[in-house]
Parts: sequence; C-alpha cells; structure tokens
Amino acid sequence: MQKESRSPYSQRMVQKVITTLVDDVTGEQSQDIATHSILVDGAGVEIDLTDENYEKLLEILNPYLHAEGARRVRAGTKPKAKTQTTTASRDESSAMRAWARENGYAISDRGRVPAAVREAYGKAK
Repeated sequence: MQKESRSPYSQRMVQKVITTLVDDVTGEQSQDIATHSILVDGAGVEIDLTDENYEKLLEILNPYLHAEGARRVRAGTKPKAKTQTTTASRDESSAMRAWARENGYAISDRGRVPAAVREAYGKAK
C-alpha cells in the first residue's frame, strides 16, 4: 500500500477576520456602535454611531421628528408628493381632453394628460 504524499500547499488555510467598529462622526473605536438608517426626501444613508452620538443626533432632530404635522412612514417607502386634485384641475383636464379630441389627438378618458397635449392646449388658449 502506497502512502499518498501531500504538498504543503494543499493544507487548509485558516482566516481570522477582525471587524473594528468605528463611530462615523468621531472616529472613536468601540464595541458599542450600531448602524442607523436616515432617510430624507427619499434618499437614505447609513451611519455608524456610538449610543452617545446617536442620542445627540436624536436630540438635534427631536423638534422636527415630533413637529405637529410630522407623519411616520414605513421603511422602504418614498414620501408621497403633496398634490391637490381640485375640481378646477379635474375640470381643466376634462377641457383639455375635449379640446384634444376635437383637434385630432388620440387621448384616453383617464390618467395623466400627455405633455404634448398640455403644451398644445396651452398654446391654443
């Protein structure tokens, strides 16, 4: 029976990964650092902070987070744009649609009025 020889390169390598947690504001290293997500106008960032710096951030944001008109949003949702659909804007859309049909434009009964139709309507007025 022949013994199989092993090359020193066929040995398994062991890796040890060391993660150093660093506060993004102060550069301080600590085991008490957590990642926090911040979303403003649909754009988000993640920031790693110590508990102390996170408390400072919340203190600064507190008047804005608890403002009378502030509303909570679920993570992953974009804030809805504030739009007012008034009777006047519905009436104007209806008028644009009627004008478009009278002037040979193919337009649906529902949905957004195409920009080309809006532009032509505006010029015709």
